[in-house]
Amino acid sequence: MITLEKQGMYYLGEDTFVPDNGEAQAALAAAGVSADREQARDATMAWQVLSAHNTSESSEALRVKFDKLTSHDITFVGIIQTARASGLTRFPVPYVLTNCHNSLCAVGGTINEDDHMYGLTAAKKYGGVYVPPHLAVIHQYAREMLAECGAMVLGSDSHTRYGALGTMAMGEGGPELVKQLLGQTYDIKRPEVVAIHLTGAPVRGVGPQDVALAIIGAVFANGFVKNKVMEFVGSGVSSLSADFRIGIDVMTTETTCLSSIWETDEEIEKFYEIHGRKESYRKLSPGRPAYYDGVVHVDLSEIRPMIAMPFHPSNVYTVEEVNANLADVLHEVEERAKVSLDNAVPYSLQDKIVGGRLLVDQGIIAGCAGGGFENICQAAGILDGASIGSDKFTLSVYPASMPVYMEIVRNGVAAKILETGAVLKTAFCGPCFGAGDTPANNAFSIRHTTRNFPNREGSKLQSGQIASVALMDARSIAATAANKGFLTPATEIDRDLPLYDYHFDKTIYDNRVFDSHGVAEEEAEVQFGPNIKDWPKMQPLPENLVLKVVSEIHDPVTTTDELIPSGETSSYRSNPLGLAEFTLSRKDPAYVGLAKEIRKAEEAIVAGECGAEAVPELKPVMAVIKAAHPEVNHGNIGFGSTIFAVKPGDGSAREQAASCQKVLGGWANIANEYATKRYRSNLINWGMLPFVIGAGELPFHNHDYLFFPGIRTAVKEKTAEITGYAVKDGALAPFTVTLGDLTDEEREIILDGCLINYNSRSIK
Repeated sequence: MITLEKQGMYYLGEDTFVPDNGEAQAALAAAGVSADREQARDATMAWQVLSAHNTSESSEALRVKFDKLTSHDITFVGIIQTARASGLTRFPVPYVLTNCHNSLCAVGGTINEDDHMYGLTAAKKYGGVYVPPHLAVIHQYAREMLAECGAMVLGSDSHTRYGALGTMAMGEGGPELVKQLLGQTYDIKRPEVVAIHLTGAPVRGVGPQDVALAIIGAVFANGFVKNKVMEFVGSGVSSLSADFRIGIDVMTTETTCLSSIWETDEEIEKFYEIHGRKESYRKLSPGRPAYYDGVVHVDLSEIRPMIAMPFHPSNVYTVEEVNANLADVLHEVEERAKVSLDNAVPYSLQDKIVGGRLLVDQGIIAGCAGGGFENICQAAGILDGASIGSDKFTLSVYPASMPVYMEIVRNGVAAKILETGAVLKTAFCGPCFGAGDTPANNAFSIRHTTRNFPNREGSKLQSGQIASVALMDARSIAATAANKGFLTPATEIDRDLPLYDYHFDKTIYDNRVFDSHGVAEEEAEVQFGPNIKDWPKMQPLPENLVLKVVSEIHDPVTTTDELIPSGETSSYRSNPLGLAEFTLSRKDPAYVGLAKEIRKAEEAIVAGECGAEAVPELKPVMAVIKAAHPEVNHGNIGFGSTIFAVKPGDGSAREQAASCQKVLGGWANIANEYATKRYRSNLINWGMLPFVIGAGELPFHNHDYLFFPGIRTAVKEKTAEITGYAVKDGALAPFTVTLGDLTDEEREIILDGCLINYNSRSIK
């Protein structure tokens, strides 16, 4: 089904690859092509696009400027507030503000609608585009209205992926968008590129989520494409519709890749023509030969309906395998859950076995992954004439945009869905991150959405609640719904499904979307609500640093949802201190109190007082430190907190996973590795040290104090290995950490204490 080539490969087109080994030269010569590796590296589609947007003279240290920006209503207030603090006068490139995450305006009183009004008035003042709630989820609007072949889009949502449309898109934390708004660049090393080689064609009943989950299962755990670009090539591409390609592409985020790009053809040209933007199409294809740093071979004809069991998109099985080995699979899931849930609540799925089959409680087809036209039409074809029943099983369908909604009303698909007992809802990302259709306690939900992390569906572990989400394709969700909740792969539906042509009608956008067309109204006033607060003042990195370890996490991966929960907590995203109260609340409820306590010492230092006096337990710690380092005093020391996690940062691009730690006094993370570039970038942009420590026995533990003498000098002078000390038993126990690769600008941001300070100093 899927095989990995873990070596360099030359691609000659027509499904032909030549391994980069001792025989490569002869094989390439026989094919009549150049064997120059660097030239072949430059022939990938990824490099064709990246090089056109690179403003650096270097082809290895890239400084990228994007064509367009996108944000939704969990992130855009913080981004614009940060940019305003640095002197923003207008948006220099098209910037689209959508309102698809916090659309339930009853949550938090006026908070959500206040943020929407902030977005509308900011779009007027700075020259942006504002998409009101319920019209479109962020990525569907971008596909319909923003994507262009060969363009680059940066979004503050991790699923910013438009590679199937020939657009190289990346999801990053808000500070990276701030840099673009201020004319700065996105600085990365030239990424490696991995070919995703598609052959064959999917069998009936298999959808894009099935292909995506199969790929995620093959590459996530081994980090095969981590921080690399996935480049989709091969004869199998032409067997897929545009919607099918989009459905695979949006899920590439779950592999931890940096971005994605696909070959484009007549099918994509037709997509742009349907959307009234034929001029946005151009053919993209790799040169001959193109050099890839690895290959993932995917035979589409061998893919079968897949299910990602709780609690990660990489925990994949075929639906047939689950049904054939139900008790064993559920037991495996329960064992994995002990790690994910820290045994905080009893967790069992055995009661889901009814008559030897898995009976699920809820189905959801929604968002940027599931809510596309083709997914909904195929689901309706499977459901046609069926009933979902009058018991506890429910089915909700969220079209990804109002134009998609209008089309399924016009072609009769909506009626086919509604008459089954299912519910149609407006464009909203809520089910994907815990702000809509939260299941009952202990319920099992199958969803064509993007993630199934613990509690992401909206339950609260700290309240003793837990529910399970499994990811599936819309087709198999519909087949399950037609069987009243008994897990069923769509390949068991033995009939042809009707096909529908899509007719895009943007009338509702013309009538409701505010588009400044890049014209800023300088006299316009930005409208604030009472929950919208400025960022608190942050201090530059001190010469010496004392950190208290306030959380120690040994899970194999720590998600951003665990660092700062999604769901209704995100209503406070425009209030930095208010949102920070929820930091690690579902993973380590003691974190906030511990971080606040040590923050008192830093506040005392800022006030010109003695930090040890503010936090009495620091007195013996400082006595040990001063005995070895008498030069340390309240004028050259700082205090704060840090967490240790094995591999933090998988999942969302939300900068709040880092900024909430920062406003609580966080100065660092210590990890064996970082799950994603975007989380590490968020740490850096909030002035936090992204320490890396070798795997193995830790030299410190939760509640220990750590001392980093001369840390400011070490950052400034690019010290490769940094010595820290655990203050234990009246002595300093040394250990070594590194900071990894940092650009000169990133070092300056850390030294200044955060991006806001850096910009305040450097931008006049």
